[in-house]
Amino acid sequence: MQVCYSIAEGRLPDQYMTTTNLTEALTGESKKSAVVDDCMALIDAEVGDKGGLSGLAVKAGYRAIQGIKPGFVRQVVTDLLPDFAKALDPIYQEAKASGRTVKEHFASHTTQVADALLTITDDKAKRSKSGMVKGTYEKLRGSAKKNVEAAVPRLAGMIEKHAP
Repeated sequence: MQVCYSIAEGRLPDQYMTTTNLTEALTGESKKSAVVDDCMALIDAEVGDKGGLSGLAVKAGYRAIQGIKPGFVRQVVTDLLPDFAKALDPIYQEAKASGRTVKEHFASHTTQVADALLTITDDKAKRSKSGMVKGTYEKLRGSAKKNVEAAVPRLAGMIEKHAP
C-alpha cells in the first residue's frame, strides 16, 4: 500500500514512522564521515559513468567546481547531507512502512527522490555567493533531474548500507 504524505511537511503520519530517523542515521557523529566518503564515491562514479556530449559537459562542470578550491565538493556534501537526509526521510519511512527495501522503494520512486534532492540544491544554488557555482549549476540544471534519477540506485544502496 502506498502511504501518502506531504513533502512540504517532510514527514509521514506517526503511525508510519520507524524508530530510525534518516537524518540521525546518516549524520550522527559516528557515521557522518563514512557517509560523506560514500557520497563522494557515489558522485565520482556517477560523473565517471557519463558519456556523450552531455557527459563531457557534466565532467567539465564537475572539474570546474572541484577547481574552485580543494575540498569544495566534500564540504558541500558535508553541508548538504542533513538537508538531503531530511528531504529523503519521508520516502525512506515509506519504504520501511511498506516492508520493501530502500533500493526497491527508491527504484519505483526515482522522480520523487530526484525532486526531493533537487529542491535542496536549487535553493542552495540560488543563495550561493559564487558566480562560478551559480553559472555552472544553471548550465547543468536542465539535465540534472535525469542525472539524479540515474544515481538513485547507488544512492539507495548507500542509504541501505548506513541506515538498514
